[in-house]
Amino acid sequence: MNPDSRPTDILLLMFDDVELLDFAGPYEVFTTANRVALRQASDVQPLRPPFRLRTASPDGQAVRARAGLGLQPDLALGEAGPPDLLIVPGGVVDALQRDATFLANLGRLGQGAGLVASICTGAFLLADAGLLRDAEATTHWEDLEALGRQHPHLRLRPDRRWVDSGRVLSSAGIAAGLDLSLHLVRRCTGVELAQRTARQLDYPWDPTE
Repeated sequence: MNPDSRPTDILLLMFDDVELLDFAGPYEVFTTANRVALRQASDVQPLRPPFRLRTASPDGQAVRARAGLGLQPDLALGEAGPPDLLIVPGGVVDALQRDATFLANLGRLGQGAGLVASICTGAFLLADAGLLRDAEATTHWEDLEALGRQHPHLRLRPDRRWVDSGRVLSSAGIAAGLDLSLHLVRRCTGVELAQRTARQLDYPWDPTE
């Protein structure tokens, strides 16, 4: 990474009944990548962290994850400007699918973002917000049929842990978000930092996938 380059601005969504690992997995990957990258810093060649990570809930209020853990966001979704990378985790998303204000804010941010990624059932929210259209995609294996029924224009890939369609990416369920996040580290900074991040996490990541 160029020490003078601007960190990639990441906005990570949280909401009531978010699947905890869908949220915490990407959070851990990107913050670990920062920690690993900063080990190269020195007085002679200071290094900025490669990622700036913020969290947002629909209204800026604290939420409770599906497993019961309370989470406090940095800001409300409607207050955020388009990030370089928008990450939408999954969980119980039925209420958000019916929330027109939320979907409008998500669509606005996603249209302006450099990259948009979903974990698990976050793919439903991307599709409902008009961000995932006529593309290959995936989601949790239990939800593939429902996603195909609600959005028949998608080309679903049940054989893939994650799908990179260019600007919009998606992953299968829960732990597959780790694989997608490491792929995003690779896209944003290069394979070396992604490999060292996976090693630090002690996670068996295959960069050839």
